[in-house]
Amino acid sequence: MEILPAIDLKDGKCVRLTKGLMESAKIYSDEPWQIAKRFEDMGAKWLHVVDLNGAFAGEPKNLEQIEKIRANTSLKMELGGGIRDEETIKRYLDLGIDRLILGSIAVKDPAFVKAMAAKYPIAVGIDAIDGYVAVEGWAKTSTMKATDLAREFARSGVEAIICTDVGRDGTLSGVNVEFTLSIAEASGIDTIASGGVRGIQDIEALLKTGKIAGVIVGKAFYEGTIDLEEAFRLVRGERG
Repeated sequence: MEILPAIDLKDGKCVRLTKGLMESAKIYSDEPWQIAKRFEDMGAKWLHVVDLNGAFAGEPKNLEQIEKIRANTSLKMELGGGIRDEETIKRYLDLGIDRLILGSIAVKDPAFVKAMAAKYPIAVGIDAIDGYVAVEGWAKTSTMKATDLAREFARSGVEAIICTDVGRDGTLSGVNVEFTLSIAEASGIDTIASGGVRGIQDIEALLKTGKIAGVIVGKAFYEGTIDLEEAFRLVRGERG
């Protein structure tokens, strides 16, 4: 299982939201690349980056910071937020991004996502509120069940599904293991848990399933409720 530390970008700064609300943004750094470097020094292999402004605008909005992260680390990077067309995908791949996350567009145009997954390294972001898919930077809830959307991408070439329980995101209330498992089982695709991670016990619970490919750690790191280096040791089998 891979641990992917998270950097959310808003107005060029590293922030965390609570339940996806932009007005809840708490700034943790004016230099996100320095945070990324810390993650690398701690033992991270992957970095999860979200362009929050881009998610609402539908186009890249934090390119300068993304370029700085890429230039200053050798981390593998997955990036989401406002990626709605092939031109944007190509642009980010040219910058050296390793995997692109398609979210809202996966609900509106799954055929487009499948076409892109046949050509490029694509992950699908499935964000859910009470089991139903949230879109437009979580500002709206659709009528589609998250598990139905996951099933749509089975055997599609999509590399991974990142599933977020929006109600827990940024709350440090514990990861939703059952929801993550339901997405993994519906899709048959490597599934990455997101939302609510608080401490090492969440990592242990996900590891115990033997079916989860990864977990995104955000606020738990920034608020000091998880020892990230201990978490990396745990998933490498060096502890417990």
